[in-house]
Amino acid sequence: MGQNIIGPRIRELRRAQGLTQAALAARCGTLGWDASENTITKIEKQFRCVTDRELLVLMGALRVKFKQVFSNKPALL
Repeated sequence: MGQNIIGPRIRELRRAQGLTQAALAARCGTLGWDASENTITKIEKQFRCVTDRELLVLMGALRVKFKQVFSNKPALL
């Protein structure tokens, strides 16, 4: 496992919205980050770290706020 602690939470938030990894990657693309489905997979599996900018784009693509990302509560959207 890498140092990426946010990956599992991104996966949880994505699944709570019924999004595929491809759909999340597409949303990220509309926000200016050309992320692939493979990139999202690597993030969720903690093989790839996320930059601050990428996290902001992921939050925008998932339409969540900072406190939702870093909450210990289940992702019930």
